[in-house]
Amino acid sequence: MADNKDVPELTPAEEAAARAKEQAEQEALPYKWTQTIGDVDITILVPDNLKGKDMVVDIKKQSLTAGIKGQEPIIKGDLPHSILLDDSTWTLSPAPNNQKALEIHLEKHNKLEWWPHVVTSAPKIDVSKIVPENSKLSDLEGETRAMVEKMMYDQRQKEMGLPTSDEQKKIDILKKFQEQHPEMDFSKAKIQ
Repeated sequence: MADNKDVPELTPAEEAAARAKEQAEQEALPYKWTQTIGDVDITILVPDNLKGKDMVVDIKKQSLTAGIKGQEPIIKGDLPHSILLDDSTWTLSPAPNNQKALEIHLEKHNKLEWWPHVVTSAPKIDVSKIVPENSKLSDLEGETRAMVEKMMYDQRQKEMGLPTSDEQKKIDILKKFQEQHPEMDFSKAKIQ
């Protein structure tokens, strides 16, 4: 926040108070939720005698409603960002203390942003304080993985004083052109 002149830097005491307030707001919610950069998982504890048919779960691209049939929804509202419907699911599974857990998994459409809340009517968390866990290259999807691998390769090449993949491509094209046109003088050719 130091680069934003409109928002004053919080003292350690103010920061601790903000964290405590945020934690209290989150603990007061009738559900618990966690997220990774790619998905959101919500857990709602319900009585042990309920079955899947007793639940109302309506997952839409931009909204979520979940609860027990015939009662006010436990969670209902617009999502802060869109989700991938085909990859979002819910299950009802056993939980401790004579309860069951309604577990809702939402697959984020944009896998590069943190959500400040599950539904827009809920209290926000400070996403700038999230410290993501280290991810493995194998966790990434095809195109993203290829881009990251290329960036890592180029970084290693630069560190060793060697050409990056793009620079090597240009060198190879020039070399091929030189082989096809031996009559031309390439002594002053420069690769940009």
